[in-house]
Amino acid sequence: DSFAAFEEVLQLAKVHRCDLVLLAGDLFHHNKPSRRTLHKTMEILRRYCMGPDPVKFQIVSDAAKTFRSSVNQVVNYEDEFFS
Repeated sequence: DSFAAFEEVLQLAKVHRCDLVLLAGDLFHHNKPSRRTLHKTMEILRRYCMGPDPVKFQIVSDAAKTFRSSVNQVVNYEDEFFS
């Protein structure tokens, strides 16, 4: 099952304290995944990628230009309301 494989990769990355996991390809098979697929994916990402650990890289480009289409015009890990 692809959810199990995705979770296994993220679990191993957490165990080995990886700084980055690079996905070479599409996360979803279809361009409009089902609600269940989106929710399950977000659940897995929250479990393994979110938390109190500091982010160890910095976006050095002009955030106002790079993220001008986002609500707060900042990268999500600098958004105080994103957790």
